[in-house]
Amino acid sequence: MSVPQSEITTFTGLARKLVESGLLSPEAAEAAFNQFLKKERKSFDTYLIENKLVRNCRDLALAVAEEFGVPVVDLDSIDLNVDTLKRIDKKLIEKHKALPIFERGKRLFVAISDPTNWPALEEIRFHTKMNTEPVVVEADKLAKVIEWALEVFDTSMKDLGDDPADIDLVDEDTEAKAGADDESEASSGVPILKLVNKILYDSIKMGASDLHFEPYEKFYRVRFRVDGMLQTVVTPPVCASRQLAARLKVMAGLDPSERTVPQHGFMKIEYGRGSVDFRISIMPTRFGEKVVLRNIDFYGHANLNIDILGYEEEQKQLYLEALRNPRGMVLVTGPWGSGKTVSLYTGINILNQEDVNISIVEDSVEINLPGVNQVQVNEKTGMTFAKALKEFLCQDPDIIVVDEMRDSETVRLAMKAASEHLVMSTLYTNDAPATLTRLIDLGIPPFAIATTVNLITAQRLCRRLCTCKIEHKDIPDEILLREGFQTEDLERRAKGEWKLYTKNPNGCCERCNGLGYKGRVGIYQVMPISKAMKRLIMGGGNTATFANQAALEGIADLRQSGLKKVMDGFTSLEEIDRVVYKNKEKDE
Repeated sequence: MSVPQSEITTFTGLARKLVESGLLSPEAAEAAFNQFLKKERKSFDTYLIENKLVRNCRDLALAVAEEFGVPVVDLDSIDLNVDTLKRIDKKLIEKHKALPIFERGKRLFVAISDPTNWPALEEIRFHTKMNTEPVVVEADKLAKVIEWALEVFDTSMKDLGDDPADIDLVDEDTEAKAGADDESEASSGVPILKLVNKILYDSIKMGASDLHFEPYEKFYRVRFRVDGMLQTVVTPPVCASRQLAARLKVMAGLDPSERTVPQHGFMKIEYGRGSVDFRISIMPTRFGEKVVLRNIDFYGHANLNIDILGYEEEQKQLYLEALRNPRGMVLVTGPWGSGKTVSLYTGINILNQEDVNISIVEDSVEINLPGVNQVQVNEKTGMTFAKALKEFLCQDPDIIVVDEMRDSETVRLAMKAASEHLVMSTLYTNDAPATLTRLIDLGIPPFAIATTVNLITAQRLCRRLCTCKIEHKDIPDEILLREGFQTEDLERRAKGEWKLYTKNPNGCCERCNGLGYKGRVGIYQVMPISKAMKRLIMGGGNTATFANQAALEGIADLRQSGLKKVMDGFTSLEEIDRVVYKNKEKDE
């Protein structure tokens, strides 16, 4: 928006340019200038920023750069080198709100929002013994990067709590593998190292199963998956993206200079009296490399005790009975993250005896079971699920386990093996009846399914209510009926035989950090293949008819199992609604 020339003739310098560009009205500029004159040792642009008289920091930076003939730089496009940051003391950064961002020979380029702040530039020059040159940056971005830099400078091992001296994230051998010629950001100095150390330490302390390092155009975030839910724990500046990724690559023995193709690897850290293993996956994205770490020991140290997984007593007995069968197939189903692996390995752990030969083929070995032959898939060497299955049959097996059946060839081979051996595996399906339909869709003859499959378990994981839970008294009975509770359940509730709980809304509990939930519990649908179900399979049944037959046989579906956990006080109705959809047909 242009301003009449007559209205700006009284202004000079930066004020005139801001009025000309429409960033300030003449009235606001005059008022600001009069107030500015009363302040001591403050530049006009600094006054505007501090008093938020100009909302668009980008436009102000461009105007300042043009007025004073200083280059403007977008901090998001700069890869900060922490060695450069360390050239000045953090007290100088705090004092002058200026940050050294890169150097060329003996010249040090300093990010600053006010390029006329010569005392700051002179003090930095004196401290660094380098020629300082200002570059104008947006004030809001500079404030965020300075805040991050100060936080990283303050991060030290003594601040991590408990006994952080026991954590050793990179050994000398791993560092040596990186080589002396790797890019400088691969070993980006103490601040980045300490930040990564703290993130990993906090993830272990919080019980995170996965860590997500995610770069975006305008921000960068690190999220932990705790109790199945992702939560943001730290937001480093965008300019730290490459260095964080490079540091993690070095720790995993990967190539820090390769940014265009996916990379996979493992890292081991010493923690306390033991060690923790992470699996690392790096994927190039539009705005940088996303890094995901999976805490393998989160699963590997799982207590493979069937009594703590959440099975109802009848469900547990059905599972144990299927495991005692010397032949046939036991399937554990559910979506990703539903706890299938732990349930499967719990069954394997029960069967793992000296007189039993157990062989497992897995996409990635995450739980170490001594006494069990574990084979990892490797597409490059030709070791596929199907190839491993064929080889297992030549090695006198008693029990064969396929971590996941993904294609029809693997399923057919597993079915064939199940005619003479006990075969256990997992599938991605919604529930137990849908698993039968899935097998038919994969081209397995109904007769083979009916004569081979002994038991199908479908499952989900829901969060446990923390001990700070409170009773939920305000839900009317008609709503609870629509949610799936039975009339007799409500009668029992009226008698005080069970209570409906929900999370504490105050958010003040130290045990759960105010989230209201701590830990998880499984909910299950355990469906044996009865004679009636076999007849339906061979008669061309579908998911609906299989589900109806399971209901007639008294098999609780996932929703019913979840409501049982609600009545037992383990979880909330809100959590069950999140994890298991209501049956729409029943609602209608």
